[in-house]
Amino acid sequence: MNARPEPVKLAIVDDGIPMGGLLMEVKNVSLRFGGVKAITDISFDVKKGEIRAIIGPNGAGKTSMLNVINGFYTPQEGTIVFRGQERRAMKPHHAVRQGIARTFQNVALFKGMSTLDNIMAGRSVMMHRSLFWQMLWHGPALKEEIEHREKVEEIIDFLEIQHIRRTPVGKLPYGLQKRVELGRALAMEPSLLLLDEPMAGMNLEEKEDMSRFIIDVNRQRGTTIALIEHDMGVVMDLSDRVVVLDYGKKIADGTPDAVKSNQDVIDAYLGVAH
Repeated sequence: MNARPEPVKLAIVDDGIPMGGLLMEVKNVSLRFGGVKAITDISFDVKKGEIRAIIGPNGAGKTSMLNVINGFYTPQEGTIVFRGQERRAMKPHHAVRQGIARTFQNVALFKGMSTLDNIMAGRSVMMHRSLFWQMLWHGPALKEEIEHREKVEEIIDFLEIQHIRRTPVGKLPYGLQKRVELGRALAMEPSLLLLDEPMAGMNLEEKEDMSRFIIDVNRQRGTTIALIEHDMGVVMDLSDRVVVLDYGKKIADGTPDAVKSNQDVIDAYLGVAH
């Protein structure tokens, strides 16, 4: 592979929490759909500046956990503490405003819109000018849009997708669509970035590129990341700590080395000493 150019340095996320401090705590969360228990009494924390992996077999409750964190689901028991504020119920747009952004297992982009416009959509929550000024596209609204477009152009440079900035995303290969979706999430300037299987469906080269971008987002921007991923090589290489779910229950939590040698994890998920 060709050497990557010097990365663009974007603004570092600053939410007042020291690196290594508790950014989020999941406290005794349980989620049910009728008689089906998706999550049962799960607790773990996420420290600022780390990459926190959530792993487990299909049906373990991983995506349900992300949906609770970003407000798509409301748990029947338990609470989420994010940046010192405790809550149980939150709408997804409130989560975005508080600093939580996410990508999805299945790409969720506006297929007829360009790369630039898709990433620009991530800035919409930060636009404060009235609909009247936006319709006129003049004065304060014009100034605001120019400022947001500058941020989006920085992200496009950072992700090395300048050549597709005007291309409708529906015409892009899958790996690039995943990169655009990451860009849209970054446009929200999150304190906590939730990634739901960011490597799913990618070939080896695409996985290597995405892994490097995730590391750059974490180290250069100071963005805390919680990710779900089935590729154990990626999980073990990227993660600072790993929490393991099985049938909606937590069975292990610790460093990658500790988790991969845990017999319960081997029996439930890895199958052999990984």
